[in-house]
Amino acid sequence: MKKPLVSLSLIIFIAASGFAQSAPAKRPITVEDLWAVKRVGAPSVSPDGRWVAVEVTSYNMQENNSSSDIWLLATDGRTQRRLTTHTARDAEPQWSPNGQWIAFVSKRDGDEQNQIYLISPEGGEARRLTKIPTGASAIKWFRDSTHLAFISWVWPDLSTDEEQAKRLKERQDAKVKAYVIETTNYRYWDRWLADGRVPHLFVINVQTGERWNVLAGSGIYIARDEPSAALYDISPDGREIALTVDLSKDPGFDPNLDIVTIPARGGSWRNLTSDNPANDSRPRYSPDGSWLAYTRHLIKYAPDRQRVMLINRRTADRQALADDWDYSVNELTWASDSQRLYVTAEDKGRQPIWLLPLTGGQPRRLIEGGTHLNFALSDDGRTIAFVRTSMDVPPTLYAASSDGSDVRKIETFNDQLTAQWQLGPVKEFYFKGWGGESVQMWVIYPPNFDPQKKWPLLHAVHGGPHNAWLDQFHFRWNMHLLASRGHVVAAVNFHGSPGWGDAFTDSIKGQYGTKELEDIERATDFLIAQGYIDPQRLAAAGGSFGGYMVAWMNGHTDRYKAYVCHAGVYDWAPQMASDYVRGRERALGGFHWDNPQGVEKQSARAYAKNFKTPTLITHGELDYRVPVTHGFAYYATLRMLGVPARLVYFPDENHWILKPQNSRLWHQEFFNWIETYIGAGPTDPARLPPEPVSHQQRR
Repeated sequence: MKKPLVSLSLIIFIAASGFAQSAPAKRPITVEDLWAVKRVGAPSVSPDGRWVAVEVTSYNMQENNSSSDIWLLATDGRTQRRLTTHTARDAEPQWSPNGQWIAFVSKRDGDEQNQIYLISPEGGEARRLTKIPTGASAIKWFRDSTHLAFISWVWPDLSTDEEQAKRLKERQDAKVKAYVIETTNYRYWDRWLADGRVPHLFVINVQTGERWNVLAGSGIYIARDEPSAALYDISPDGREIALTVDLSKDPGFDPNLDIVTIPARGGSWRNLTSDNPANDSRPRYSPDGSWLAYTRHLIKYAPDRQRVMLINRRTADRQALADDWDYSVNELTWASDSQRLYVTAEDKGRQPIWLLPLTGGQPRRLIEGGTHLNFALSDDGRTIAFVRTSMDVPPTLYAASSDGSDVRKIETFNDQLTAQWQLGPVKEFYFKGWGGESVQMWVIYPPNFDPQKKWPLLHAVHGGPHNAWLDQFHFRWNMHLLASRGHVVAAVNFHGSPGWGDAFTDSIKGQYGTKELEDIERATDFLIAQGYIDPQRLAAAGGSFGGYMVAWMNGHTDRYKAYVCHAGVYDWAPQMASDYVRGRERALGGFHWDNPQGVEKQSARAYAKNFKTPTLITHGELDYRVPVTHGFAYYATLRMLGVPARLVYFPDENHWILKPQNSRLWHQEFFNWIETYIGAGPTDPARLPPEPVSHQQRR
């Protein structure tokens, strides 16, 4: 009997060995991988909590485009089913409260604008619900499932679809394309807001198709910078709608978002937040209709945290929840019992889901681990679905019990792709930055990192400045991709970053560049002291405010051998051409005409005579946040100074590089530039200096 057992063991061993040999070898991540990742959107949970509907986007590098479909995922993780297969982009799925329909937006056969479609969760053909010439987005169901609300950009002086369609065609066919502008805010990121259209809220009957404009004749409109379903909510009885609006006469000049309520059929509206001169937003009715929650800033034009406010709809009394909690709330959703709120808030480089009780006390972490971007609860209150990501893992859908237990992954869209990647370790460090204060930093190591060798250091400098490097898989500044060719990447959350309290976030106003640079420099010292960084091979790259920082660094230190400046602010005075101008007077200590010396000393341009470090500049023509002339001016200055410089200009991109083939070119230029000056991989011992080189800043 023993002989067969031995033979069977041998067979198992051979089979296992063969399997191991056939498994694909691990490899570093590539830019093509970023565009091969299937990207999941915000989840919508079925009323019974058994299913999640989600938009899944796929990119095609060869065709240079993308497509999206709606998928159904079982919350037990056992089933994934593609619900829509149309060649059009199907987006924003929303499950009806009765469970019978999933609404989504799409531009299908004959549609010139996105329209709302309905499809059964069982599948079949989708039914087009709307045919509105100005298009539909930001959909939300009424609780009785008989009506849907949505946003459409319309000319408020026109009352019929025919009039709207006629003006659209006239604008498209016009020989003169000029805008005549008398508002401060006339464009946003990469789109113009100067044609007179504003975002209005509509309601449509799902059965009859009856549709009306809730805001017709009201003189108000939803805040137009980023009008989304997050900016409005419908009362449980369907009689009232709460909206986020900007009531200022000149949008952009002195913005102040308020929460107003209006009958669902339209009519007179009421401002609930006139007591607050700063922004109020994201209204949310409690399931029992007793409360209205929303977020509030207390300071205008400041990196002030978002608090959670509560209005008792019966008494009109209001209160701030966890008012001394020094974190800024992003998303918020009611628990089914109307006694708690689920929120997300950044916390020291991560973003958990928190549970905030109405009875008082501090929020508690409910679901941790990485960064949570979107979440939704089932109507029965038992299931929560959410998107989780980390530096190692692309955004992935999870489900859990609403008490935070039984966390489970419910999709496998990218498992085969990510299984091929060989990623280096990610470590978190705290070190003494400006003023001896504690500063956090992520360090991302290349594959096959050997701490006994000397490696080049690449700083990735974040934008904002009031953003942070989170434990998150970025598609534009992917840390593992930056490290993949043999660089140690440092991602410093310098002074000004959120997640460490209001004081830390607001600490850089009126002195841009100084504390941030000191934090970056001390991070460099810290890493050199670890013994594995070659002090002769240092570089830095950043976008937006990060681009400003590397231009600032060029005028203040000789330490780094190369910079990459993407969409960076070169001079604060010309930044008045940005789509967003208010708030910078507080950030910079005044407008340049009120405080010329103070603003000048914070501009990288003021230190041009010190520029010596080779710089790659990349910028998009459609960037209205940091106009492309910043990149042109910086590039021309470097050329006049004889400093090695290269300009990569994208006529079809905005503040980000969003097209697959453009992204591939951007990364090629990025790596070629960096590697020209600091190489890649460990240093040849013969190149090492006899002693560490310390930095010297120019003052």
